[in-house]
Amino acid sequence: MSARRLALLVAAITALAPFAIDAYLPAMPEIAAHIGESVHHTSVSVSVFLAGFAIGQLVFGPMSDRLGRRPVLIGGLILFIVSCLALMLTQSLSGLFFWRFVQALGGGACVVNSPAIVRDRFAGPEAAKVLSTMVMILLLAPLVAPMLGTALLYVWGWQLIFGFLMCYALIVLAIVVFVLPETRTKPEQKPSVLAIAGHYKQVVTHRAALGYMMTCALSVAAMFAFITSSPYLYMEYYQVSPAVYPFLFGANIIVMAGSNRLNIKLLKHHKPRRLLKVGLSVQLTAALLMVAVVALGLDSVPVIMVLVMVFVGTAGLINPNAVSAMLDYFPHMSATANAVMGCLQFSLGAVAGAIISSLSVEGAAPMVVTMLICSVLANLLVRWLSERRMKSASV
Repeated sequence: MSARRLALLVAAITALAPFAIDAYLPAMPEIAAHIGESVHHTSVSVSVFLAGFAIGQLVFGPMSDRLGRRPVLIGGLILFIVSCLALMLTQSLSGLFFWRFVQALGGGACVVNSPAIVRDRFAGPEAAKVLSTMVMILLLAPLVAPMLGTALLYVWGWQLIFGFLMCYALIVLAIVVFVLPETRTKPEQKPSVLAIAGHYKQVVTHRAALGYMMTCALSVAAMFAFITSSPYLYMEYYQVSPAVYPFLFGANIIVMAGSNRLNIKLLKHHKPRRLLKVGLSVQLTAALLMVAVVALGLDSVPVIMVLVMVFVGTAGLINPNAVSAMLDYFPHMSATANAVMGCLQFSLGAVAGAIISSLSVEGAAPMVVTMLICSVLANLLVRWLSERRMKSASV
């Protein structure tokens, strides 16, 4: 399978998660009315999904390294499909929570395999190029999912959203079964708990790799800080029309796709680690400027929008290169390493969103301060844990 086709396939697999998270958000009030609960209680299903998604990656990552990519992918897709059917028939809040958790487990089993499959076939700059292509394609999902969910809601109802997810997963399952070969070389049998625990210990105690994992996770946490705050900030605080909000939000995705494309071209002449540090420096500069304009009372929609676009857009230079650099240390258990990083990403993202949601401070200050803290920590950790380790090893 060519690099481009492989990138398309792993992007389609990874897109299960953003589609499952974002497509049903417009239907939240209708789902709440159907099960007789408040929208506030029903929206907790998003957090339930994130928790199941993180756990799914931790559980199925090492299984993928030992059993192979195809069995775990097929099992995860079947879980996802069954849960979609059950969600179409759910009549209670507990049923919604349970099946969203099961759906997230299946999604986690699928997503944790995507970078691992890339690492099986490619390494170094070539792997970073494929990952960048994958991310660039994947960025379309958050743009399309809410609009698609709204359209399906008006066509038939909220059940059709989960019906669409089920059909999408069925198509991906067919491609995996009939097109995707096993990419894991010499899969081992009979995974033991002690072996899995040993692999996790090896990943989390690897100082250089941990630096790259934390850098990527903090970048994602900063984006969750923006995603959590953006509806209030734009539509309530700055009084932007709900019709304009999707364009303000979508502009960040477009810039991020552009930076991914730029990253692919720059990788022809520069190493992933160098581009990672450039992206982190640009992101830190944008965060400092955001804090400065908010502190001076100079913030406005155009100013915040441009600075957020620069901050979020640099993820195209940070995330693929951090993932590629981290996976270079674990060629024989890349899914396990990716599971740890995925868990860190969603955990820190949930924490960042929860902190901002719990604060009652008006304005952009909670968001921009959280984003600055994430950026400062990412810059410090990649240099303290990863770069110092590399310099020490070369001496």
